[in-house]
Amino acid sequence: ELISRLRSRLQVLWEDRELVLSEARECAEHGKELEATVREVCKPNEFERYMMFIGDLEKVVSLLLCLSSRLARVQNAMRKIDGNTDAEEKQSLNERHKLLSRQREDAKDLKENLDRRERVVSGILAKYLTDQQLQDYRRFVQVKTSLLIEQKDLEEQIKFFEEQLENLEKSIP
Repeated sequence: ELISRLRSRLQVLWEDRELVLSEARECAEHGKELEATVREVCKPNEFERYMMFIGDLEKVVSLLLCLSSRLARVQNAMRKIDGNTDAEEKQSLNERHKLLSRQREDAKDLKENLDRRERVVSGILAKYLTDQQLQDYRRFVQVKTSLLIEQKDLEEQIKFFEEQLENLEKSIP
């Protein structure tokens, strides 16, 4: 019964992931249209700033999500430490935790820098776009970020349930 429930939950997650991927493709298409508009109305250096921001948005958000996920896994492993855990493994987990924590702080700094750049890009676009187009741009940035987060969350859940299912199937003779 538990295996059946896990498989059912995985099926729902896979369907959700397909839906999010479909939304991400739509968002990417919308991004292409927005890019064409920005290319038409902005100066080349301003357009380049816009393109760098959009490219870095995905990289920085993905980096933050990845580091947070890895840090959470290390923290979970650290909670499982007990008297039987050897000193070398404890030290390795502590070092990985410190490293990932520093990297995540650096990524947060990158995100703050990216937020400042977004305000600059938004200011540039405000000179050229209508209010509706500017709202459209802001909605695009928000949706793109949300979809990246949702996609990463679904991938993590799928990975977790697949591991649970695999462990359960191995435990049954």
